[in-house]
Amino acid sequence: MMMRLVILLFLALSLVLSGRVHANEARFALVIGNAKYPDSDAPLKEPINDMRAVADELKRAGFEVATGENLSGDAMKRAINAFYDKIKPGTVAMVFFSGYGIQSGRQSFMIPVDSAIWDEKDVRRDGISLDAVLSELNSRGASVKIAVLDASRRNPFERRFRQFSTGLAPVTAPRGTLVMYSAPPGAVVNDSSADRSLFVTELLKEIRVPDLTAEEAFNRTRVGVSRVSKGDQIPWFSSSLAEEFSFGPRTQASLDPKPPLPEPKEITPPRVPTLEKLDAPEPKLVEPQAAPPPAAAPATTEPQPAAPASQSASTPEPAAPQQSEAEKRLAAINDEPAIKELTGLISANPNDQAAFYKRGQLYAVKGAYPQAVRDFDDAIRLNPRDVEALNNRCWVKTILGELQAALKDCNDALQLRPNFVDALDSRGLVNLKSGQHTNAISDFSAALQLNPKLASSLYGRGLARQRSGAAAAGSRDIDAAKAIDPNIVGEFAGYGIR
Repeated sequence: MMMRLVILLFLALSLVLSGRVHANEARFALVIGNAKYPDSDAPLKEPINDMRAVADELKRAGFEVATGENLSGDAMKRAINAFYDKIKPGTVAMVFFSGYGIQSGRQSFMIPVDSAIWDEKDVRRDGISLDAVLSELNSRGASVKIAVLDASRRNPFERRFRQFSTGLAPVTAPRGTLVMYSAPPGAVVNDSSADRSLFVTELLKEIRVPDLTAEEAFNRTRVGVSRVSKGDQIPWFSSSLAEEFSFGPRTQASLDPKPPLPEPKEITPPRVPTLEKLDAPEPKLVEPQAAPPPAAAPATTEPQPAAPASQSASTPEPAAPQQSEAEKRLAAINDEPAIKELTGLISANPNDQAAFYKRGQLYAVKGAYPQAVRDFDDAIRLNPRDVEALNNRCWVKTILGELQAALKDCNDALQLRPNFVDALDSRGLVNLKSGQHTNAISDFSAALQLNPKLASSLYGRGLARQRSGAAAAGSRDIDAAKAIDPNIVGEFAGYGIR
């Protein structure tokens, strides 16, 4: 339903304002998803979709991304060596791997799809050591090294050679490293039937939020996964960063002790493809308009009486037009360094699709919905197949009450990506607000098949069921949604749905 989706605004756009990471530091990422292991009963469902989602977001944010799907040992080594060649002193290097991982000799190994593993020596021969990768990145001068492994799966290899060698090992990382696993060292997570892992869903949601350091984003991911899984899965991360590092922008509000304008109480929208937390909807913001010129006096030949001297002397000059609160708020938003930076990029290159998309996200975060729509219009004009921008515009138009236009955007997004859970959830909201309760139930149910613990779809379906006469089923959905997200009622109230 909403803009997830969160924002990854990277160094290529010079949006990290704290001075801890500089604009001249390039960012590179290697993203691998391995799903088709011959020793497995069936291909893993999550790695390829997760890999593509992570790669798309990093590309959108300005990373130079190399990707690999179902890589053999030789292919993984070639990809990693090519990645090493890009790393220069001062760069940021990120590795994401989804597939099978094994610990051996107190190291974690990423497993290629053609590995022939029958005992532990085969792991060291065929696997790729995470510790070795991080050490090489460090030796090449990477200032920040990030590794994310969604590889804490129960796999067919470990059962062959040691009963208790499950999960991954704690990493021995050099200074300036941030590592995150989808489960604690030594623990495993059973592969699900969903198309997207809970871990990656929560991770992408949090690293898209502005004003968070990477450590804060990873900690929020850990808390979010634990909450949604009800404690069944608790990710683990370790940091040796010497300085603060942020995936997203550091807006002025995060740097000033006191923000220039008070912000409304924050609510928690169900999902924002780039940003999960949005301010409560504000009144529509409008661009300040120049005052119209005064009408010309009609021509006349009659002499005009002069104003009395006393009146002329006492009449004050007309006061300058006062800005409304909405205009003041918009002016403050436009003065945010992150917005100003993006505006400068757009001025320099009117075809910068990524800058339009990111500025639209920031406008939406601040409640400047009309401005967000205009930026998404330009992003879609430049890339009509941008499903995230279509879904974001669908969500924002739904908030603005432009329901027919919102429905078209959601339909277009789903035509491009039929199982796009965010767009199904967004379209469910459109149908709920439109009073199309049967269609809303269908959309929310489809989203829940893909993500059974999606609070927004549970709550929306519960309301739609109640309004269709299925009170008991609706109440069960609503209670389940509240158990997952206690803020869900306020969130929907912010959309005008009670």
